[in-house]
Amino acid sequence: MPEPAAANGHLSPFLEIDRSAWAELAPTTQQPLTAQELVELQGLGDVLNLNEVAEVYLPLSKLVSLYAVGAKRLHAATSSFLRQRSQSTPFVIGIAGSVAVGKSTIARVLRELLARWEDTPRVELVTTDGFLWPNAELERRGLMERKGFPEAYDRRALLRFVTMVKSGADEVRAPLYSHLTYDIVRDEEVIVHRPDILIVEGLNVLQPPAPGRKLAVSDLFDFTIYVDARTADIARWYEERFLKLQQGAFADPQSFFHRFANLSEAEARAKARDIWSRINEPNLVQNILPTRGRATLVLRKETQHAVSTVLLRKT
Repeated sequence: MPEPAAANGHLSPFLEIDRSAWAELAPTTQQPLTAQELVELQGLGDVLNLNEVAEVYLPLSKLVSLYAVGAKRLHAATSSFLRQRSQSTPFVIGIAGSVAVGKSTIARVLRELLARWEDTPRVELVTTDGFLWPNAELERRGLMERKGFPEAYDRRALLRFVTMVKSGADEVRAPLYSHLTYDIVRDEEVIVHRPDILIVEGLNVLQPPAPGRKLAVSDLFDFTIYVDARTADIARWYEERFLKLQQGAFADPQSFFHRFANLSEAEARAKARDIWSRINEPNLVQNILPTRGRATLVLRKETQHAVSTVLLRKT
């Protein structure tokens, strides 16, 4: 297929593949997910159907599986060349994108699909929410209004976690985050047991090293995905999701956002737009969007969440 030129006539480092051409790459296998399984994987506000899974995420899972198998073969060849015996380590995938763009759903769907390929049966998923500083620490640092920004995370702990997984440790533990209480859950952890593939999903996982640091967690990824959409579309999706949460989860007295449960629809929309404009949009523009060009693959979504184009970095 043709390799389009980027803006200003410069060649792009990405191969651009439209939806129809990408769908043709889908393996000729039976639909791997049932409608009920998809409902369980789908996040609030995300629009995803079995056709989208078959045409977009099944070919994506096969491509990532090929990369993972290729990494194992390279490891074996390298070990043989060096006359050393060592087990290959987990293949690590990073998935980045804005709040409300659907990256969590994509991460869960990809986990399920990858686990059904013969060469990668053990796939685990960790979100970077667990590496946010606890609310008390964010308050102490004056960062509650910057939750989700790079400085709101314990980046050293995240880097240690992925380093241990990548080094082949049998068991690695990560903090657990609750979206209900909007905080780290004390005395509870996520335990990763030497998977074939580890997926790390989060807003800022593609960030380069912080000032004064030599290494970032993105340096440890074997394959990276950026979920992209127009900022105006993401803002609308965020508002719609906020309304659904306001009518559902916010009603729980334990919810951090319970104070918003009794807002009128107009008040809830105004609050969502305020949070978006003060926190989420600046984080997207200043921190998340600039990392898009660092991804191995970009999924471009259109107005109704459907992926229209795939950008794959040339190798």
